[in-house]
Amino acid sequence: MQATSHGAFQGDNPLDYSLPLAILQICLVVVVTRGLAYVLRPLRQPRVIAEIIGGVLLGPSALGRSTKFLHAVFPPKSLPVLDTLANIGLLFFLFLVGLELDIAAIRRTGKKALAIALAGISLPFALGIGTSFAFRATIVKGAPQGPFLVFMGVALSITAFPVLARILAELKLLTTDLGRMAMSAAAVNDVAAWILLALAVALSGDGSPIISLWVLLTGVGFVIAIILLLRPLLAWMANRSPDGEPVKEVYICATLALVLAASFTTDVIGIHALFGAFMVGIVVPKEGPFAGVLIEKVEDLISGLFLPLYFVSSGLKTNVATISGAKSWGLLVLVITNACIGKIGGTVITSLVVKIPMREAVTLGFLMNTKGLVELIVLNIGRDRKVLNDESFAILVLMALFTTFITTPIVMAIYKPARPSAPYKRRTVEGSPSDADSELRVLACFHSNRNVPTLLNLVESSRGTSRRRLAMYAMHLVELSERSSAISMVHRTRRNAMPFFNSGDKDGQMVVAFEAFQQLSTVRVKPMTAISDLETIHRDVIDSAAEKRAAIVIMPYHKVLQHDGTFHSLGSQYHDMNKRVLRGAPCSVAILVDRGLGGHSQVAAKNVAFSVSVLFFGGPDDREALAYATRMAEHPGVAVTLTRFRPSRPPHDEESDEAAVEAFKSKVGAVKDGSVMFDDLEMSGKEEVLEAINSLSNCNMFVVGRMPPTEPLVERPEELGPVGSYMASPEFKTSASVLVIKRYDPATNPASKRFDPKARPPVATDVEDDDEEMDGGGGSASVVPVQWTPTQDSA
Repeated sequence: MQATSHGAFQGDNPLDYSLPLAILQICLVVVVTRGLAYVLRPLRQPRVIAEIIGGVLLGPSALGRSTKFLHAVFPPKSLPVLDTLANIGLLFFLFLVGLELDIAAIRRTGKKALAIALAGISLPFALGIGTSFAFRATIVKGAPQGPFLVFMGVALSITAFPVLARILAELKLLTTDLGRMAMSAAAVNDVAAWILLALAVALSGDGSPIISLWVLLTGVGFVIAIILLLRPLLAWMANRSPDGEPVKEVYICATLALVLAASFTTDVIGIHALFGAFMVGIVVPKEGPFAGVLIEKVEDLISGLFLPLYFVSSGLKTNVATISGAKSWGLLVLVITNACIGKIGGTVITSLVVKIPMREAVTLGFLMNTKGLVELIVLNIGRDRKVLNDESFAILVLMALFTTFITTPIVMAIYKPARPSAPYKRRTVEGSPSDADSELRVLACFHSNRNVPTLLNLVESSRGTSRRRLAMYAMHLVELSERSSAISMVHRTRRNAMPFFNSGDKDGQMVVAFEAFQQLSTVRVKPMTAISDLETIHRDVIDSAAEKRAAIVIMPYHKVLQHDGTFHSLGSQYHDMNKRVLRGAPCSVAILVDRGLGGHSQVAAKNVAFSVSVLFFGGPDDREALAYATRMAEHPGVAVTLTRFRPSRPPHDEESDEAAVEAFKSKVGAVKDGSVMFDDLEMSGKEEVLEAINSLSNCNMFVVGRMPPTEPLVERPEELGPVGSYMASPEFKTSASVLVIKRYDPATNPASKRFDPKARPPVATDVEDDDEEMDGGGGSASVVPVQWTPTQDSA
């Protein structure tokens, strides 16, 4: 086929030329796979399911049954070009997979996870060998015995850890102990599967056993050469790419060229080009920004456009119609049964031996039974090497599709870790008189390390007196996107093994900052991580607030400050996240508009010198803001100014407002000895209110209620309310941060009623102290309550 046509007006059919036909094929594949992913999204299925189904639908099993469609869109003469593009995409995708694997960290996998991984490989591998005899006796009679045994064993023993990460994230299990165990075992399983696949490819040649031995030995020599020769070169390039500086384009180009060269070498050896790309990814240094930049440069184009072509290339070889008759369908049932028994049974038995409870063991078994891209690679290589015929290939593709599809619904049915946590009493900062000297628990959320200094300075200013302790749960909100490298974030919650790569050490810097803050302050700190998509991450926040019995949740504003003083929106999804938390939180919620409280670094406790302005209009939200400011006023380095705006018409809860103000004056008067200022203003109109607020703009922070009884100060108030929206608008010229507080009220928080102890019987004793949990201080914590907490011992 020629590459380009002269155009339809010249009488040429563009579909007779390779370039326009390839463009049409790519567009069709992307539309079909993304459309199916959208349709399957309510079922919480990973995208790989949609891509496999899309490939099968475009092949001879569905749309391809129309000869006219198949010959027009996927004619036989175009398949070499399609396969070439698909395999180039696959090469670079496996390079990305290698980038995310840290072999040194996998060696530190706990003994339990290692035992589960080995059992999850060996038993299904043995059953796969047994199943191969049934296949050879019926539908694959001419296949070479040795390679066929190995291919069947590998096909049944694989666990796809990228797919597993997606499923765990969807089910909110990614950061639980069960999820950590599953991902550690899956990483070990994945490496073992690649080794077994290399062995299978080496044995599947047409030559004598001596040739297969030469292929295997040469492959081992290639791996040694990569480690001894290529690794130092890549380390040299990584060392010349320090943090904070752009990586040179020549290094990126050289690395991608090395990927192609290594792929060419392994193809010449005879162990498939994919292994070369995978090995280069493994030896790329994981420290510093070099590997992260490589991922950013490659993954969107590869994962979005080229990789789906591989699923279509596989789907064009999958003809479900070849599975006909009781014998073929019986073999399909047999291979699915053996795959499930081997993987699930081996995992469950080993889990029970290492003292994991039955429910968690069964869940772990189904999670380990997920298949994915590596499974398709194994099957396609087997088909290309004439080890598998069309019928056995179709049977094994359906097996992979079925076992992965059932994982999510079965795990949802048998394992529900997010059970209602113990009911708790203190859901507001103000609390009841009996809560006056109790510990205040704050769940403080942040998106990036730029929010950490302001958060620490705010908490330090709010710690109150020594007898009124404060505990902070610092939750890092991490988006789990559809991008392939998102699974690298899983390592952030590892305890004893970190088999995934992270592009930098920012998380380590954050943990160090929190540890240092805890040592220098009376505040107890527990760093946490929530990894989820933005549409559901609010559930992590809400569930964690209930689990930790927080009195207030502090959420970052959905806009970030720019160098010119204006705010830039992070996107509507971040805005929606805050609104969902405001609606569903089981406690009070504060939105922090960060303008850099204390500058770009944490201020030491003895050097704290902040001025805080409290705007009090009345109402429950303002009373809650005043209660928070009371704690701030107790800090010796914080000066508080209370400005009360009196409405012309007294509100219905004026007595409550008066009592709150008098309580504030009595508490801080004794502590601050006159350093707190009070001001009463009559609200005669919007202009007077704006003038009064602007006169206070030189302070460091404003504390306001979300919904005070006053007219909006801007035309269209956001979730910050009538006053807070103005203080975050460009019209308000200030460098002060703003804390907008909404008091918890079950009447206005309908979604939070599921945490109300009056709405259901208690599930545990009403214990208010978990000092033991906070002792770990600096470690990462799960964001979903679970019954079982395994102790993973190091290997």
